[in-house]
Amino acid sequence: MALIDQIYGIVLGSHMIPEWLLFGAVFMFGLLMGSFINVCIYRLPREESVVFPASHCPSCNQTIRPYDNVPLLSYLLLRGRCRSCRGVIPWRYPLIELLHGLGALFLVGKFGFSLTAAAYGFFMAACVAVIFIDLAHQIIPDEITLLGIGVGIVASATVLPTGWVDAITGLLLGGGLFYLIAMLSEIVLKKEGMGGGDIKFIAMIGAFLGWQNMLLTILLASLSGSVVGLIRMRLKGYSRSEPIPFGPFLSVGACFALLWGETISNWYVNMAYSP
Repeated sequence: MALIDQIYGIVLGSHMIPEWLLFGAVFMFGLLMGSFINVCIYRLPREESVVFPASHCPSCNQTIRPYDNVPLLSYLLLRGRCRSCRGVIPWRYPLIELLHGLGALFLVGKFGFSLTAAAYGFFMAACVAVIFIDLAHQIIPDEITLLGIGVGIVASATVLPTGWVDAITGLLLGGGLFYLIAMLSEIVLKKEGMGGGDIKFIAMIGAFLGWQNMLLTILLASLSGSVVGLIRMRLKGYSRSEPIPFGPFLSVGACFALLWGETISNWYVNMAYSP
C-alpha cells in the first residue's frame, strides 16, 4: 500500500498525468465494475455462471455486441432498448453503473489510490449487489457473503485500517447477534426474525468494518428500515407483519459507516452529551 501511495505521489507531483484524468479513469473503472455487478445481480439468484456465456439480452437471448455494452453510453444511445428485439432495458442497469462509478470516486477521494480503496471497492460492490438481489428475490447469495467474509478478514489483516482483531470481533459479534435474534424470534414469536443471508451478511460487514462500524451499520439500518416501514404502512396500507428485506438497509448503512462513520459517531456523541 505504501508503495502504491508513493507512486501516486510521484505521478501527481511530477505532473506526469493530470489529476482530473486519473479520477476520470477511476470513474470509468467504477462504471465497468457496475456493469459486472449487473451480471451478478441477474445471474446469481438463478444459479448461473457470472463468466459464461457472454452478456445477452434477457428478452431475446441475443448476445450483446461489445459496442452495445459500454456502461451508461450504450444505454443512452440505444434509448434504453435492445438493438435486436427492441425490448426495454431495465433502468437499474445504468443506475447501478452510475452508483458504482460515483462510489469509486468517493473511495479514492477518501483513501487515495491505494489497496485500501480497492478492498473497499470490492466491499461496496457486494453491498450494491445485495441491495438489488434482496429487493427482487428476498435472498442474499452465499457466493457474495462467504467470499466477502474471506476477503474481509484477509484485507483487514493486511491493507485495511480495521486490523484482524477488530475484523474477527466484528464478524463474530455481528453474526452472533443476528443469530441470537433469529433464535429468539423462533422461540418467542414463532416466526423467522432474521434470515440466514442477513446473518452471514452482517458477519461480512463486521469483517470489513470492524465491530464499532458494524454496530453503527445496524443502528443506521434499523432507523432507516423503521422509517421506510412506517411510510409503507401509511401510504400503501401494508400491515406490520408484511416482511421487508433487511439487506438493502444493511448495505446502505454499511456504506455510510464506511465513508462517514467517524463523522456520524462524533455527531451523535456530541449531541448526546452536550449540556
